[in-house]
Amino acid sequence: MDPENRVTMTTIRAADLPRLSLPWLALLALPMAGLVVLIARPQLDLEWRHQPSHFWLVLLVAVVSLALAYLTNEAAMRRGDARLVLISLAFGASAGFLGLHALATPGVLLPSPNLGFVIATPVGLTIAAVLAAAAALPLGGPDGDRVLRHAGFLRGSLLAALVAWGAASILGFPAFMAHAAPVEVAPPFRLIAVLAVALYVFAAWHFLRLLARRGRPLLFAIVVALILLAEAMVTVVFSRDWHLSWWEWHLLMALAFAAVAFGARIEYRREGSLTGAFGGLYLAGTLERLDRWHAEALSDLASAQAEGRSIDRILDRLRVDGATTEELALLEHAGAELRRVDDLFRPYVPRQFADRARSDPAQARIGSGEEREVTVLFADLSGFTSYSERHAPTEVVGLLNTVWTAAVPVVAAEDGLIENFTGDGLLVIFNAVDDQPDHPRRAARVAVGLRDAVEALGRQRPEAMPSFHIAINTGPAFVGTVGTAGQRSFAAIGDTTNLGSRLLGAAGPGEIVVGEATWAQLGGFVAGVPLEPLRLKGKREPVQAWRLER
Repeated sequence: MDPENRVTMTTIRAADLPRLSLPWLALLALPMAGLVVLIARPQLDLEWRHQPSHFWLVLLVAVVSLALAYLTNEAAMRRGDARLVLISLAFGASAGFLGLHALATPGVLLPSPNLGFVIATPVGLTIAAVLAAAAALPLGGPDGDRVLRHAGFLRGSLLAALVAWGAASILGFPAFMAHAAPVEVAPPFRLIAVLAVALYVFAAWHFLRLLARRGRPLLFAIVVALILLAEAMVTVVFSRDWHLSWWEWHLLMALAFAAVAFGARIEYRREGSLTGAFGGLYLAGTLERLDRWHAEALSDLASAQAEGRSIDRILDRLRVDGATTEELALLEHAGAELRRVDDLFRPYVPRQFADRARSDPAQARIGSGEEREVTVLFADLSGFTSYSERHAPTEVVGLLNTVWTAAVPVVAAEDGLIENFTGDGLLVIFNAVDDQPDHPRRAARVAVGLRDAVEALGRQRPEAMPSFHIAINTGPAFVGTVGTAGQRSFAAIGDTTNLGSRLLGAAGPGEIVVGEATWAQLGGFVAGVPLEPLRLKGKREPVQAWRLER
């Protein structure tokens, strides 16, 4: 799947987006309809000149936009995301030039309007349009690296432009900046406005497609804001100072930034962190890097907690990486929860397989595995059926738990993989995951150890206790994951395993029987006597086997 199409912590189902989003987006046509009415009926475009309302409205919108610029820049720097860098600059440009426009309100700094202040907003909107369109471009690889590398220069250039523009406007230099001609409707500016509107539409379309794939509230807010800013640019061109059409673009900008602020607030409350709040805007490469970062952080925390080590050094490293307090708390909680779940379910999975699957998750896929030479050991309690008939089920379970408590350490000492417990028996595989060149000898030592452990338990009990009869066989087998999507297990499949199971029937109480291949590889490691060729179910020819001596 294309990483750009992935849904991370989705809050809206993609299938529901047309039903949920399109009616809201259709409402965004109303401002343009109102502008058409005001242009067609100039008598309705009433004049309302109220400088205090203008000053505080514009200044408040500029502050909101500036706050958004700061927050997106923080998230961009913490996660190294080129798209967020450009979006933060777009907010910064609109906020800065809108603030200059607020100061253009007569009676604040200057007694009368100044050209530099009057056109500050459309200039800021145009710069913001360029930056928003750039954020909509593919920014993977070298392009994104260039943006990140020059992020400081871009921020410094924007700040310098704002300072220079404000100084030139206040000082009236050059001379034309001291005049306030209605340049908003001049033909050159109209051409620039058309370009800016086209850029906003381009950016809105891209983020709308991203919204359909990721379904994040902030993405929807960004789309709404871009459309409103495009409409504000159109309204600037056709408005008359201090008339309703002029106030309209002020309100459109206010609604645009309010929508983004509201979307960011929803995301923050859901995600619990600043970087998570802007997660829907991240580039695909950033999302992949964050996935790896979170996975490694959780793994380190869970491992430290499992081993009883302090996690303070890990948390300090994550802080250096840019993790917020909220993220650290979530990671610490998630690490503890992972460890709890691991402690709960790990005993049901062979340790060697669990360790391999943790480092290589592909090993857990159905059908994954390989053909290896293995040694299988089957052990079963002789006389267990009759014992079960004479005792209550709780006593039977108690006996089994006592036996396995003594048997499992014997298997673990030789790093045998316990595939499963089958009531009163077990299957152990050697050389299943890690290379064990001496796997037949390991199996022989485990077999002797299991027999001795159960006999030792019998000497401690007042009544006769079942004893193990054991069979060992060596040969090729498929070792891997079998089952279904809902339930699977690790197993050794093949004739080697089947023959080992059949050999078990030839072993009497306390006896250990090994197949021909196992005996050949033991090479005198233990003493044994050959048995008469065995006629086993499923085998055309008699099978040679040996019984190990005590």
